Amino acid sequence: MKLRSLIAAACIGALGTAAAASEDTVKVGMITTLSGGGAGLGIDVRDGFLLAIEQAGRDDIEVVVEDDQRKPDIAVQLADKMIQSEKVDVLTGIIWSNLAMAVVPSATARGKFYLSPNAGPSKLAGQGCHPNYFNVAWQNDNLHEAAGGYANDAGFSNSFILAPNYPAGQDALAGYKRIYDGELAGEVFTKLGQKDYASEIAQIRASDADSVFFFLPGGMGISFLKQYADSGLDLPVVGPAFSFDQGILQAVGEAALGVKNTSQWSKDLDNAANTAFVAAFQAEYGRLPSLYASQGYDTANLLMSAMDAADVGDAEGFRAALKAADFDSVRGDFEFAANNHPVQDIYVREVIKEGDVFTNRIIGTALEDHSNVYVDDCKM
Repeated sequence: MKLRSLIAAACIGALGTAAAASEDTVKVGMITTLSGGGAGLGIDVRDGFLLAIEQAGRDDIEVVVEDDQRKPDIAVQLADKMIQSEKVDVLTGIIWSNLAMAVVPSATARGKFYLSPNAGPSKLAGQGCHPNYFNVAWQNDNLHEAAGGYANDAGFSNSFILAPNYPAGQDALAGYKRIYDGELAGEVFTKLGQKDYASEIAQIRASDADSVFFFLPGGMGISFLKQYADSGLDLPVVGPAFSFDQGILQAVGEAALGVKNTSQWSKDLDNAANTAFVAAFQAEYGRLPSLYASQGYDTANLLMSAMDAADVGDAEGFRAALKAADFDSVRGDFEFAANNHPVQDIYVREVIKEGDVFTNRIIGTALEDHSNVYVDDCKM
């Protein structure tokens, strides 16, 4: 593997000296968030992706890593540079749905493959789908749909729901409401990147809610959970894994204990690929892997499985090889729906403490072999 970029230089040291690229090298452009409030998410995607390539001992992949700073205009500039100057074959890495919407349609229209390790906006799953776009994580609504199913099972009948006002946040609340059978005590869209939730917590307190559902990834979730715990409100909270993931939990601490969240992956999933991944990630980076790391790892393994079956220059053959998803996913069973988004189980997890580490354990399955509602809107 050949890796280039100042930001990624530290990874070269962590993963060993890269072999020189051959003429048959597949060039991957990774645009992800490596600075600011969402940096932990992008770092984990990057580290999971690079670990899979290093484990496979590949010297036919060159990865160019750049920081999008969570800004759509920067992401577009980087994508243009990678396509025009770097001549990448494949793009990946974007965390945020508004950045994905700014980059993916243009990249795929120019004949590039895009493998999403995270963002899965509904517009790219439905009418905006493309044969060269594959989401290896989920469609945005999925984990929120599962949370709605859990809320039904838990007997919640009057949820207060909130999320940031951007494509993933809009998909989140739509997904929860699609499955949830109860009433809404309130529905609020917050600012993307917001850190003060006093007003929202006051609205929850004034409502007659019996539960709270929220989607606030990264630092937003840390701020909300801490402020919620300090407020004295004791309504049960449910959310997707993004707000209760491994890196976030250490910052939130005791306030997250017992909270239920939904995820297509967990470190305690009992399959050989996942057991090996968790152990290898801990050994390489000295920390437990997150959901984002698992998605980066699977994305790299999908890419390598396609490379083993077809040449990236043969677009039709490479596309078919990606669609086959012939790799051992850390999630276990994995396949693509007709719109190139996963069909997979989604679990309910509970936040626990193992020694000094806050983490999650699976307590049930929320949705089995779950796809997405946009498949019929995708014409390709």
